[in-house]
Amino acid sequence: MRPGQKRFLRFLQSWLINTLAVLVAVALLHGHITYQNWSDLFIASLLLGILNAFVRPVLMLLALPLLIFTLGLFTLVINALLLYFVGTLMAPHFQVDSFGFAFLGALIISVVSIALNVMTGNARVTIQRRPPPPKKSDDDDKPVIDV
Repeated sequence: MRPGQKRFLRFLQSWLINTLAVLVAVALLHGHITYQNWSDLFIASLLLGILNAFVRPVLMLLALPLLIFTLGLFTLVINALLLYFVGTLMAPHFQVDSFGFAFLGALIISVVSIALNVMTGNARVTIQRRPPPPKKSDDDDKPVIDV
């Protein structure tokens, strides 16, 4: 398989995962995030993917102080803004009722996307436990004074 074909297949897999994640968010937030037909859902997830690829990095750079201050949790707000923007662009075919539901939808989409990417092998989650540091033999018998 040629490299161009691999990239295209990876793009299709990513798009399908994103579409499934949006579908789960629509199902869980029934009536608050809506679409009219399946093609609208596919277009909305494609538009969300394009915005995540091009607009999200700019927003992350602009919001860097907030990202640092909130230890990265402001990323959810950026994701919610992008989802709400997709709903605004595609109204009435794909709609998001409010920013609050966009935030919940972005949270659901993030969790489902991570889970599906881990299950398909696109991402790996590793948990490592470091061994304790070795004890120094010269400090064992001396009293410790903490300042």
